[in-house]
Amino acid sequence: MKVTVRSFAKINLGLRIGSKRDDGFHELLTVYQTIALHDVIRVSVARGDGIEILCGDPRVPRDESNTCFRIVERAMAALRAKERVVIEIEKRLPVQGGLGGASSNAVATLLALERALRKPLSTEERLLVAAEVGSDLPLFLVGGTVLGMGRGEQVYPLTDLPATPCVVITPEVGVSTPKAFAEWDQLTLPAASDRMNELGRGLSAWLSEPYSSAPSHFLRRGGRAGNPLLWLDRAGIENDFEQVVFPEYPELREAKRVLVRAGAKYASLSGSGSTLYGLFASKDAAAKAAKGLRKQGLAAQATATLPRAAYWKKLFG
Repeated sequence: MKVTVRSFAKINLGLRIGSKRDDGFHELLTVYQTIALHDVIRVSVARGDGIEILCGDPRVPRDESNTCFRIVERAMAALRAKERVVIEIEKRLPVQGGLGGASSNAVATLLALERALRKPLSTEERLLVAAEVGSDLPLFLVGGTVLGMGRGEQVYPLTDLPATPCVVITPEVGVSTPKAFAEWDQLTLPAASDRMNELGRGLSAWLSEPYSSAPSHFLRRGGRAGNPLLWLDRAGIENDFEQVVFPEYPELREAKRVLVRAGAKYASLSGSGSTLYGLFASKDAAAKAAKGLRKQGLAAQATATLPRAAYWKKLFG
């Protein structure tokens, strides 16, 4: 039996890097948002044993270093299953681009494997297996707008926000996440706890505004917009990685500026990059911007954010 699953991407709506932990990871605070761009994963099981990965993209590993391989190993052990598993990965998302492609692939593989075996894990087991494989895997077991804490693996579903037109730019620049973290550690900054609290207050103000009549600093400056995702700039929500990535790759800083000039209400690096995205007020504005950016030689795609209900509806659709 072969099961096909869409493997959706994510962007980060703000990302704050905290202090380095004893386990070598950094404390993080971010809001994840799934978007409609996706890879396609096909999983089949048969008699025998072993795990095989098939992919036409030579940059995708086919051994135990692949997150799909590792999650199948753990899931098969948890399910006490012994079949042979074949994973086909149809890559459409950039490799190591900040959109969570490898992590999303792993979660899609896990969900497809459960269907192929007709043996579901419990929700708790599923989250545990995902967190063991990688920090941002659990978000793809929630979908929509998701608060991420800890090293990113502690996830909490937030109020689902409306689908919002989005333009994604995928430069050919390769950004090393470990190197970006190392360079971040060299910066002289205010206390990590103060900075985390600052972003936490900004996120709270942003997320609570639809339910409160109390004015906030960013609304006083800019007036009320209809879609909370378009308030992010006025709320001061930023991605810390921009402070170390942009100086090294000025073309990424310029790409962000180009997005804003093209009409994006909010633009940001996603994760550690190199992907950037812009949120737009209308589908037509996003399509027009993407077309104009492509004429400038940028790899731009118009898409939209994916609310939680749509995420789960389209996953197997």
